[in-house]
Amino acid sequence: MTRILLTILATFLASAALAQDEAMTRIGDDEFMAGSTVVHDGTGVDDLFMAGESVTSAAPIDGTAHLAGRKVTLAARAGEVYAAGMEVTVTGQVIGDASLAGYDVQVEGAVGGDLRASGANVTLAAPVAGYASLAGDEIRIDSAIAGEAHIAGRNVIFGPGARVDGKLTLYEKAVGQIEVPETVVPAERITRVKVEEWGPEGMPEALRPFSWWQYTLNFLGGVIFIAILAALIAALLPGPLAGLRRQVLAAPLRSVWFGFLALSTLSGAAILLAMTLIGLLITPAAIIAALLAGFVGYVIGAYALGVGLMLGIGRGEPQTFGARALAAAAGALVAGVIGLIPFLGWLFVLAVTLAGVGALTLRQLRPAFFVRTVA
Repeated sequence: MTRILLTILATFLASAALAQDEAMTRIGDDEFMAGSTVVHDGTGVDDLFMAGESVTSAAPIDGTAHLAGRKVTLAARAGEVYAAGMEVTVTGQVIGDASLAGYDVQVEGAVGGDLRASGANVTLAAPVAGYASLAGDEIRIDSAIAGEAHIAGRNVIFGPGARVDGKLTLYEKAVGQIEVPETVVPAERITRVKVEEWGPEGMPEALRPFSWWQYTLNFLGGVIFIAILAALIAALLPGPLAGLRRQVLAAPLRSVWFGFLALSTLSGAAILLAMTLIGLLITPAAIIAALLAGFVGYVIGAYALGVGLMLGIGRGEPQTFGARALAAAAGALVAGVIGLIPFLGWLFVLAVTLAGVGALTLRQLRPAFFVRTVA
């Protein structure tokens, strides 16, 4: 869930901040930064939130670093780290736990707690004081792991500095396919698990038995996620988001109509690209763009709904972070509850999504129909 949140947050904030070279705000001792190329080099920061195309944390922080982007680098000390991107590199010391996800993940700074890393290529070249959970296509380990190690990879390489002081659990397609030198861990401390034999805890969520309790938690988690995301965007980009929700509230039907046109264009582009055969290579990009636009539109629409509810009960437009967070929570909750109504709820959620996409389209493209021209 954390990886998904970070990836979506990075994609949206980075694209939304293109009009600005960098957006930054500070709430207490926490700092929020977004833009194309973002570098943190300040002092006195507790928790750090960064998103962009290239993200670098170059100054020590006392709390947790939340980093997302295409190229993510932690070059200074941090208490804990959550990072996701295409390239994720950790060279600074991590006092606590580190959770990393990307295509290429490099850990070159010592981790004082537990390490959780996944990617196509994962390299561990620094000691881990706790346990390590590693998953990827190719995994290379060349350092000591003080606790347990759980490793799932097609190709696992143990370098001369590799050592596991605790139990080593290997998840393999064929038991015994991964060779483990005796210098890494004795054979009696190795457990090999065939992938097909994973228990219920490793079962895909879609195959697990239905649970009302889990369903309720998932619903509340989704509402909280949308509310937090909308509140963060409102804090980082208060002006643009205010303009978008005013557009939705001032002309909701117009926003829904343009949202329909925008998503239809993106979806149709995917079909047309596929028909050209050559365009099959970029068809997935059009599909992803449509899905991303829909998600961003829902966040904008839910926030606009929340502000509309606040205005409806006599409160003014939100001017503070607290007021914006309250509006985001109200909109996300109401949209989520109405969305539970069979059939009609889905139509309402679709309308909220289209309104948000339409407002974004109107702001970025400023289309005009039936404009009279003078010869």
